[in-house]
Amino acid sequence: MASSGSGNSHEAWGSRIGLILAMAGNAIGLGNFLRFPRQAAANGGGSFMITYFIALLLLGIPLMWIEWGIGRNGGRYRKGHTPGMFAAIWRHPAAKYVGAVGLVVPLVVMIYYTYIESWTAAFAWFSLTKDYWGHTTQEGMIGYLQSFQAISPEGAPVYHKPWTPYAFFIGTLFINIYVLSKGISGGIEKLAKIGMPILFLFAIVLAGVVLFLPAQPGIGATPWQGLEFIYKPDYSRLGEPGVWLASAGQIFFTLSVGMCTLTAYASYLSKKDDITLNGIATAATNETAEVVLGGTIAIPAAVTFFGVSGAMAIAQGGSFDLGFATMPVVFQQLPFGNLLGVAWFGLLFFAGITSSVAMLTPITAFFREEFGFKRETVAWSLGALCLVFGLMHVYWLEHGVLDEWDYWAGTFGLVVVAVIEVILFMWIFKPNKAWESMHQGADIRIPQIFKFIMTYVTPLYLLFILGWWGWVDAIPILLNEKSAGGGVLDPANTPYITFARAIIVLFAITAVVLIKMAWARNKYDDRKGFVEVDRSGEGA
Repeated sequence: MASSGSGNSHEAWGSRIGLILAMAGNAIGLGNFLRFPRQAAANGGGSFMITYFIALLLLGIPLMWIEWGIGRNGGRYRKGHTPGMFAAIWRHPAAKYVGAVGLVVPLVVMIYYTYIESWTAAFAWFSLTKDYWGHTTQEGMIGYLQSFQAISPEGAPVYHKPWTPYAFFIGTLFINIYVLSKGISGGIEKLAKIGMPILFLFAIVLAGVVLFLPAQPGIGATPWQGLEFIYKPDYSRLGEPGVWLASAGQIFFTLSVGMCTLTAYASYLSKKDDITLNGIATAATNETAEVVLGGTIAIPAAVTFFGVSGAMAIAQGGSFDLGFATMPVVFQQLPFGNLLGVAWFGLLFFAGITSSVAMLTPITAFFREEFGFKRETVAWSLGALCLVFGLMHVYWLEHGVLDEWDYWAGTFGLVVVAVIEVILFMWIFKPNKAWESMHQGADIRIPQIFKFIMTYVTPLYLLFILGWWGWVDAIPILLNEKSAGGGVLDPANTPYITFARAIIVLFAITAVVLIKMAWARNKYDDRKGFVEVDRSGEGA
């Protein structure tokens, strides 16, 4: 049999609660509190929620179990990265190269996601110091945000030093890499145990404040009307394909499926560890954060101060307008508004960082397991790489580079990865074997209907989404007929877009070369597979 690799890690989760919090922290991100309310408002509120829960049952939860299953199966051979996990499932020379997508997607997302995450750290500071106080209109706060991002129109007021966004990005990236360098139990699990309770505390406080806001003069709307808007369905919109696609897309964002981070985390479990109940617990924690708390803050607050029609207009402007422009306007009109602003942006920061630290985990595992490098060396080397290309996003934000990466890696790429995972685990690994694997050490039995769903319904649902998005969005974006951020592409941005795509292609080529080197170095035999490692004494 082939070697199992030279740099094997003996890391494991320290506790079950730490595992669940880390998995939930990986899933709970900026999308829960920024993207979800915006999607709900823009897609008919209650009608969106119906399609959302259908997508959760047919896509989200099945994919979460599948990713836990793929990850733990890879952990049997001490493979915490997708090239190894896919090769463990499909004993074919192509499997490892297909797994390259699981190295490229999280790396690309982590780079630009950390930059967005740094905005939340900056605005937490701006709230504490009341730096944006006085900008009491939506337009004023958008101008303030653009000044921070250094994309203000010519002649517009500038409120920040040129180095400000760079400083916050570098500081945020440093925290991410520091946590990653401390390992699974010593870094990521500790962050989850600290960050997740703080996140929920801030969210509960903010939700409580918002729900008891009085109707504003001249508006007359209440937060409860905002909740009614989100949860009262407009059945006529269920016939719109866009609503179904939006809800499916949100499920990918909210559960972090297709990101290859859940699989990496699950690889540190043993066969005796449960993944069925833990998977449901993770999904339930995430849905509580998104639907119960995320749906109770931004939209009800926007409805109270701008009315239902105003909130819908704001939602059409994008997630960032809702989070970084609308909410600061609201805070300025409330007692202790600066502290509520700290809580809001602090909530977003902890939601972001518990997700972003997971994104480099598969790549870290690859270099440790296949080349024997120390975790600290890998973490800080990856940090340097992220710094170089992250600064590109800071400097070229106005040229659509971030939108391009977000579409190809953070949107379309997630569905591509999910399609590959389902086909490999349910069709090549075979349904009975996959089902048996998921139930090793299980605390509960998954309802039998989900075996049928995971084998047939989920892949067909995914292929439909992939086909639709490919035809409607991917091809026109690739041909520069439309912008990845929506609307018409500015011809002046074409060189920047081309360069951004070239970097992704370069990452992919580099991943393939490194995989080839790793397999040659460790003398793996693709047809024989890997040597199983005894992990019975590890896990949460």
